Amino acid sequence: MNAPLTVGFLTPYSSTYPFYAQHLLTGWLLGMELDPVRQRTIQFVQEYTNLGSAHDTEAAARKLLFFNRVDVISGLISYKAIPDITPLIEREGKPAFFFDMGEHVPFFPLLSPDIFYASHQLWQSQFALGYWAQKTWGSGGHLIMPIYEAGYHLNSTFQQGVAAAGGTQVQLTVIPYDTNNPSLMELGSFYDHLAKEPPPYVHAIFSGNMGIEFLKTWLNSGFHKKIPLLVQETMAYDDIIGDLKHLDLEIYTGQQWIREAESKPNQVFVKRFENLAKQSANIYALLGYEAGLIWKEVLPHALKRDWDTVKAQLREGIIVSPRGEKNFFPRSGFALPTTNILKLTTSNNKTHKLILDQGKGMRFDAQEFELIHRESASGWQNPFLCY
Repeated sequence: MNAPLTVGFLTPYSSTYPFYAQHLLTGWLLGMELDPVRQRTIQFVQEYTNLGSAHDTEAAARKLLFFNRVDVISGLISYKAIPDITPLIEREGKPAFFFDMGEHVPFFPLLSPDIFYASHQLWQSQFALGYWAQKTWGSGGHLIMPIYEAGYHLNSTFQQGVAAAGGTQVQLTVIPYDTNNPSLMELGSFYDHLAKEPPPYVHAIFSGNMGIEFLKTWLNSGFHKKIPLLVQETMAYDDIIGDLKHLDLEIYTGQQWIREAESKPNQVFVKRFENLAKQSANIYALLGYEAGLIWKEVLPHALKRDWDTVKAQLREGIIVSPRGEKNFFPRSGFALPTTNILKLTTSNNKTHKLILDQGKGMRFDAQEFELIHRESASGWQNPFLCY
């Protein structure tokens, strides 16, 4: 009998989703059709990486690979950490299978044949939303975000979507950071500007509690339903909007996965996860489940430690996930996701979702994104939502 497969999991801290790792790993096992409670086939070894900096990620990866001697290295990471850990991974010759929310457009000048990525590709929904906003309301939209969110590619890819649809300009407000009160949002000058020069739409890019607080201020600003409000994908997730269901809210967003989608693969996933976890299915559980679908195929070879076969199958494998086709190796060309453009309204403790359109995906190496890599250099190393 083969020894259990050990998977080292790099685990940064997230105040926004403190249980993301548990949900992700549960989804991974469910996708492999293993009982998360009783199975003994996979052994996860978690290693804390603080906020996920390149230095902390490298130190944790080194411990997992050379002290714990794990078979597979995985975890939630930022692409900023990849150059630091690639030599460690290639030295061992074992597969690495990482997760990310897609806060950065991938930029892999040195793609490793040993490293695979399960990315949510948030930048895709931002590009699609920007394209749709331009086609629907025209140029001159106003983007607002805190400095944390401004350190990623979420606003840049939205602007590239606007440009791809023929847009010529967007306005931008970045809320100053107060070291004495990090959650402070001084929005008076922003709302004064809207009153003087009403834009065709506002696009808000916030995360966590600041997203909820911004939506509350928007409801009381006098601009609600007068200026369309677009929000980045994670601001409109059920667990965020759930806190506002008693209010009369109207927003627009782009989402790559809808929990209520009626496709059979999605309904199977939602039912299996929620029956086990007794919680609503979420994006981290989905990312893990998608990983499990491909690892179910390679597991027999992984248990034999036949890494050449495992990596070969991961490079070419395509799975049909709850949201369509998905693959995990950039050089093969990531399968392009479908972004649903939604109108979300809340009232009487209910959320209503109306699909208005579907956006097109873009290859990560498309020429339009070269400008982002050249001009959007950032020191932000922590994975999105890990703060």
